[in-house]
This record gives sequence, C-alpha cells and structure tokens, in this order.
Amino acid sequence: MIEQHINVRTRAGSMPAFTARPDGDGPFPAVIFFMDAPGYRPELEDMARRIALAGYYCILPDLYYRMGTIRLDYDRSNPGHATLMMAARNNVTNAMTVDDTAAILTHLDANPAVKPGKIGIVGHCMSGSFIMTVAARFPDRVGAAAAFYGTRIITKEEDSPHLICGDIKGEVYLSFAETDSHVEETIADDIGALLKDKGVTALVEKVAGTDHGYCFAERPAYHPVAAEQAWQKLKALFDRTLN
Repeated sequence: MIEQHINVRTRAGSMPAFTARPDGDGPFPAVIFFMDAPGYRPELEDMARRIALAGYYCILPDLYYRMGTIRLDYDRSNPGHATLMMAARNNVTNAMTVDDTAAILTHLDANPAVKPGKIGIVGHCMSGSFIMTVAARFPDRVGAAAAFYGTRIITKEEDSPHLICGDIKGEVYLSFAETDSHVEETIADDIGALLKDKGVTALVEKVAGTDHGYCFAERPAYHPVAAEQAWQKLKALFDRTLN
C-alpha cells in the first residue's frame, strides 16, 4: 500500500490530508473519508487504510485546518477536551465542506492514480450533514454516500441537508445507532421516508444493540459484530457503484 501526507490547496488555504491506495499504478476509484468531531487522528488513518486495501484511493482531509493544527486525545472525563472539540466542530459548516470538496475533486482529477468519474464519500457523526450536503451539491460526481450515526441531517437551519436531498443522484447508505443521545429518535425514519419520496436509492437502518460510535474500535461503544457488518455493507456499496 502507498501512503502519503499531502496538502490540498483550497480557497481558505492549505488543507492537510492523508491518502492511501493499493500498490500499483491504478487507476483506483476515489473515496473521500470525512472525519468525525474528535478530528484527524491515527484511528481514522487506520480506517482509511482499510478502504484503500479494498481497492480504493482514499483521502482523509483535516477539516479543522482553518483553525490551525488541532489534535485531540479525546477523553470524555475531561471537560476541557469536550469544550475544545465542540468549538472546533461548530466552526465547520456545510458550505465550508462543499468548498473543500471542490478542492479535493481538483486534486483527484489531476492525479493519474485516481480513476476518473464517480467517487464515494463516507463519514461518521458530525460528517452526517457533510455527507448528505456534498452528495446533493455534487450529484454528478458522488456515486455513493454513506454516513454512520450522522448528526444534523435534519435541522431547522437554512442549510439543513434534508432540504436538498432530492438532488442526490448517487446511492445512499445511512446507518444509525439504536441508542444515540446525539441524534433525535425519529431522524432515521424521517430521512428514510424523505429519501424514498424523492426517489433517491437509499438504505436507511437503525442497528439493534448499538450506541453512537459503534464503528470505532477505540470507543467504549464499539460493537465489533455490528462494525464488521457495517464495513461489509459499505464495501459492497462502493464496489457496485464505483467499479
């Protein structure tokens, strides 16, 4: 596997990113892996590597770059960490992520190791809103979009992703935890019904026995069986839509 730490030029500056892809010249279909609220960290690099090992060029951007270099060793018992994390998270908007995605697409299009055409996007937690927004704003590029226990997918704000979800052309996979203090109880049913009404091809599920963060091996909520099942569904999604 070939790994690199790169910088992607954006309208706001220089955005650090981690990339991983299989050995060989490719080209390989691209997947953008959007981080969750605790931010860029080795755990996410490991998850990006697994995507790469499945046959994809995976890029993991540091969405907090506008604020400098933020690295969190997230400890729920430390209120200072939680305060910093939420301040950073609340500084990143859907519009910013759309701008950053445009810059990433420019990078991908200029890279001979990347297969032209459709890309996949995936994220957890805070990236739920980014996944849905990017899929709608780049409907001709995003062939597959997946979010796990995604937050802020339906809000009362003007930029709520559900307001534009009818623009999505790619296939969508949304996995919600059965128990989640960060996502309202009805969101899974509501967004599932809305996507169906808009004619978007989507699988929306609530996974029994899981809590928010169930895919992360370093979290107390980690559910190895559900996490592996989620990975298999994600891989199948990318394989059928990007290859």
